[in-house]
Amino acid sequence: MIKNTLTGKQKRFLRSMGMTIDPVVNMGKEGVTPTVVQAALEAIKKRELIKVRVLQNCFEEPEDAITTLAERCNADLVQVIGRNGLLFRRNFDKPKIQLPK
Repeated sequence: MIKNTLTGKQKRFLRSMGMTIDPVVNMGKEGVTPTVVQAALEAIKKRELIKVRVLQNCFEEPEDAITTLAERCNADLVQVIGRNGLLFRRNFDKPKIQLPK
């Protein structure tokens, strides 16, 4: 399991932000491939918070696939609802999101 460094208040804040964003990474039938991980890493570096969608043709369970992706990207798993998940990783060089304490 991924170690979680976010407090409940921070997770709530990120979940509210995540409602308005569209998925930027889609996982297909291959699941968590190096290409998907690379795409997620690039998106997470630019945005800090990304939404991931597991498509219907993926053989893995959505929660397992999103958790695996979070571990490989070294990101915090904020939430999984259905086939969508939110991942967060702070960009210390150019922070975009100011988390509550």
